[in-house]
Amino acid sequence: MDFSVDGLIFLMAAMLIIGVAATKFSSRLGMPSLVLFLVAGMLLSEFIYFENTEFVQLVGILALIIILFEGGTQTSWQSIRPVIGASTSLATAGVLITSGIVGVAAVWILELSWLEGLLLGAIVGSTDAAAVFSVLGTKNIKSKLTSTLEAESGTNDPMAVFLTVMFIELIQIPDTGVWAMISGFLIQMSVGLVAGLVLGRLTVLAITKINLDASGLYPVLALSFAIFTYAGTTFIGGSGLLAVYVMAVVVGNYEIPYRHSILRFNEGFAWMMQIVMFIMLGLLVFPNQLLEVIWQGMLLSIILMLIARPVGVFLSMIGMKYNVKEKVFISWAGLKGAVPIVLATYPIVAGVENAMLIFNTVFFVVLTSALIQGGTLSWLGNKLGLAGEEKLQSPYSLELIALGKTESEMVELTIPEDAAVAGMKLADITLPKYTLITAVIRNEKILTPTGVTRLKEGDTLYVLTKKKTRDLVKVRFYQKKWVTEEKEEIIESESSETKESGS
Repeated sequence: MDFSVDGLIFLMAAMLIIGVAATKFSSRLGMPSLVLFLVAGMLLSEFIYFENTEFVQLVGILALIIILFEGGTQTSWQSIRPVIGASTSLATAGVLITSGIVGVAAVWILELSWLEGLLLGAIVGSTDAAAVFSVLGTKNIKSKLTSTLEAESGTNDPMAVFLTVMFIELIQIPDTGVWAMISGFLIQMSVGLVAGLVLGRLTVLAITKINLDASGLYPVLALSFAIFTYAGTTFIGGSGLLAVYVMAVVVGNYEIPYRHSILRFNEGFAWMMQIVMFIMLGLLVFPNQLLEVIWQGMLLSIILMLIARPVGVFLSMIGMKYNVKEKVFISWAGLKGAVPIVLATYPIVAGVENAMLIFNTVFFVVLTSALIQGGTLSWLGNKLGLAGEEKLQSPYSLELIALGKTESEMVELTIPEDAAVAGMKLADITLPKYTLITAVIRNEKILTPTGVTRLKEGDTLYVLTKKKTRDLVKVRFYQKKWVTEEKEEIIESESSETKESGS
């Protein structure tokens, strides 16, 4: 069916409205919102005939870039550093084992060839970042497990993409050299990791140093670097998705201007792309086609959830400091989502025989995984005694909204332990000229700062200062010991320069 421009705009608006409404129902029903997005797309497919697989693939990849970037910026390096070994093993060996078991089962259940069966296994072998980030973000599961799953889902896409592309090439060109492809995969991973680190640091440098005319441009700049990271890394032969996630973790763990604006923009845009992506993926499937593979899809889902994923988890985590309950939870949290469905479009585009059978089966597996596993994660965590403290987000956010070009910036600071300023009155702290402490947050209460206000460890301050003196302000509040007279002279010198430039 051909759409006019107005028709496409109407369809986009309808998808967004339906998607936002679906998130409200999903929270009440206790299921991941992506399930309702997919169902909404399937229902729309009864009225709208849509089969542009290449366009959906493009939208899906763009959405994954944005989702990975948003998830990576929210990831604390301190939380994933202790679990980096486990998550890497899950993202490689775990995916390989899971894919192999499901592939063998698919050969028997769907009567596919060995290469076609292993192709299906490769497509559903990895956990999905969009699903994991959206589901775990609302659960109070222990930080160790949440960090492991988020790091795994953010880094296992390259393995799934590699296996999918490899089996498609082996189907179409049986003489393809497997060892050459494996070495190519290792090169892709290495290039992706290095590119992510370099471009992440470059992004931080650009955001910090460039003085844009409006604060709303900073989130656009950050997102542009994320898309550039994917495109640039892919162009030089690296893993673009891995590079985006690594780059996002680097950006998210630096103190950058307009941090809250960037994070909130990413969050909203990621939600929008999830809605569009899942509904468009649902448009590719007709309900009657799913009914044709219902028993095969259900049997493969059971094998994936109860056999393949647990075996992959337990084998890939041998010798690691996780108990049986934690491994059981990680096994059950292997959510499937956008990545498998997007990868399932690859055989269609490539013209692989039985491509539609593979796509419909993958879609059914994703739907059941998201519905059953995603809907019971919180319950299982409580049953296994793995629920931690409730996730709390600070209800306070304060930034300087720049309508035009400005030389000032709002800086958020938290007084560390053993800080030199802890216990001091604000009036006794020497700060650069034109620096103003606008708010103090203590025990979730906002204090109006005065000269006699004494700072305490753990206080969060919002400080308005010149961009030139931002680093000096951070040094003043973060230092463990009082500055020497030499540093005091430096601050006074910088303050004088700022005063002269201001006048």
